[in-house]
Amino acid sequence: MRVLVTGGCGYKGAVLVPKLLDAGHEVRVFDTQWFGRNLPEHPRLEVIKGDIRDGVPCDGMESVIHLAGIANDPCGELDAKLTWEVNVLATLFLVRACVDAGVRRFVFASSASVYGIKDNAPVKEDTDLAPVSDYNKTKMVAERILLSFKDQIAVQIVRPATVCGVSPRMRLDTVVNMLTVQALQTGRITAHCGPHGASLMRPNTHIEDITNLYVWLLNRQATTLTVNAGFENLSVGAIADLISGYVPAAVEISEVADKRSYAVDSSRLLAMGFVPRHSVASAVQEIVRAWEGMAFAADDRAINLKWMRKNGWVGAHA
Repeated sequence: MRVLVTGGCGYKGAVLVPKLLDAGHEVRVFDTQWFGRNLPEHPRLEVIKGDIRDGVPCDGMESVIHLAGIANDPCGELDAKLTWEVNVLATLFLVRACVDAGVRRFVFASSASVYGIKDNAPVKEDTDLAPVSDYNKTKMVAERILLSFKDQIAVQIVRPATVCGVSPRMRLDTVVNMLTVQALQTGRITAHCGPHGASLMRPNTHIEDITNLYVWLLNRQATTLTVNAGFENLSVGAIADLISGYVPAAVEISEVADKRSYAVDSSRLLAMGFVPRHSVASAVQEIVRAWEGMAFAADDRAINLKWMRKNGWVGAHA
């Protein structure tokens, strides 16, 4: 199959693209490469450097996996105009181009954060969406735009939980990765709780599982669907305790104004036959091994917000 991956040089893309190649697909990657190329050379891989706001070549493609976007709440709030342009307007242009090019399937990496602030009862796909940040809102609006094309192209929306684990384009601004490296660097873990000591719940998914899911979807019928993809709902305190079992570290509890606390129910996806095979615990162990093997560095490139600020990408084409 000929597959276009936007954002294929990023945190998830750098793990996904080699899997697509191993599965025999022909892959075209379109990415700004803000964080580097992060992909090996391969005879069935074409890597194009570009900004999705300027148009994406979809000719000859059969499926698209749309990963590109301004990721996470802090980056989304850094420049709201940029976030809406990239996450919404460019997605509209892309799906139109896909329809015109005869692409059959559009897989969209949304986010479980579209549900907003909920109690800790796991939310299902039909739960009302109540996004609270620009990032969350752009994901919700992009979903709705894409679904308006469902009669012309199969739209497969995936709402991943917070991703953890090792990638060639490492990120240290997701909760498990951040706290694990904090423990390795300082011997301490600061676990945030909400107002009045309320436990903050977070859904998690291993990077191997979420990238396996995208490959798995390509082997299924191209029908429109929406699925949650979060396989471990853990409080931030529980994550800190888990990490301290692998890295000797003192756990410190700090209260913050953050009220975001939610869990997801992924039973729809599991009922379809997808089987997650990795865990938060395995992600922690893999991060520790990679750190000890100096496979990545805790530098600004690994933290989206710092890297975007450092390189002056706010409010400009990159």
